[in-house]
Amino acid sequence: MAEEFKYSCNTASETLEWIHAIINFIAPYRYFLDAHVVNFFKDRLWEAVDKEWMDCLQKESVENLLRIPSGVVQDHWPGSLKDFILTLRSLCLSREQADFQEFSGMHIASLSSVLAQGMNHKKKHEVEVLSALVSLVAKQVGARTIVDVGAGQGYLAQVLAFDYQLSVIAIDACSHHGKITDARAERIRKHYAAKMRKNCSEPRELSVPKTVTCRVLSSDTLKALSNSLIEKDHAGNQHMGNRSSVSQPSRFAEDILHSWSCSDSTLVIAGLHACGDLSVTMLRTFLECDKAKAVISVGCCYNLLSEEAICVADSCCGFPVSQGVKSAGVILEKSARDLACQSADRWRGLGENAGLHNFELHAFRAAFQILL
Repeated sequence: MAEEFKYSCNTASETLEWIHAIINFIAPYRYFLDAHVVNFFKDRLWEAVDKEWMDCLQKESVENLLRIPSGVVQDHWPGSLKDFILTLRSLCLSREQADFQEFSGMHIASLSSVLAQGMNHKKKHEVEVLSALVSLVAKQVGARTIVDVGAGQGYLAQVLAFDYQLSVIAIDACSHHGKITDARAERIRKHYAAKMRKNCSEPRELSVPKTVTCRVLSSDTLKALSNSLIEKDHAGNQHMGNRSSVSQPSRFAEDILHSWSCSDSTLVIAGLHACGDLSVTMLRTFLECDKAKAVISVGCCYNLLSEEAICVADSCCGFPVSQGVKSAGVILEKSARDLACQSADRWRGLGENAGLHNFELHAFRAAFQILL
């Protein structure tokens, strides 16, 4: 039987071996990968599953069924089913939680109530950890400017600016988010300014994030913006105006330069939940932009990645990135990418009631789809 997590990506050759092992494993099951989860019911795809497996699993408890995606097998199951599940588990990426104690000099501080306002518990935890890591990496590479890509409402950008005194450029495609970021930053600035006055402490210049509304379509766009960064904003922390889509990055950079003064400062590219192709664009920008000394990205929505086989010719797609995967001719398509975004460990923690409820939702949706 296959061992858990037997593959590694310590070298390029080991990574390629892992990739090819995955490709070979999924090849016989394309009819599952290419189908939406609802189609498993609607198109009776269970009929394609090995009959011996189905006869066995139909008698199994809900708890044991929910543990299958996590690689847990039962002794009385057919050998071929156990081999399938254990091999699948061995091909997965490890999801062990990182030990932040390993990062020397990293201190995770709890956010003040004014900075944490509007964040749920999960968001607060993410911002606390990522801001501490970004600050540590910026110090290690000697960068004072952070480009927060896909900044949303500016939670990460504001913590980096106010708590860590870093110069932050917050980029988001939504002009509404830019306005919220500016308004929120101004409230925080007033709070800290009033606190300094009340404590009669020596006033200091507060670092406030600078917002840019821009749809980052390619690494060229992000490079053009990154190359026009500043150490001091002569226009005073003004919102840079509503920009929806940037088709000519060079002209956009000239527009930014008109308002900002150039500098030779280095920068760190960061993103919390950088959606779809945005995560890939950040990686490409890091490789192509001399000023970018580090990239820290927590990606999300991998199902929204564009694929080279489906994209317009000569466009810069999000998948695949590596030459190894390109040469293997891998095509995922959206249903497979949707399926890949499901967390296997999440199912193990659902419990019987939640698991049955989840099944019922999909079954009802399939029934409605058949009727419609």
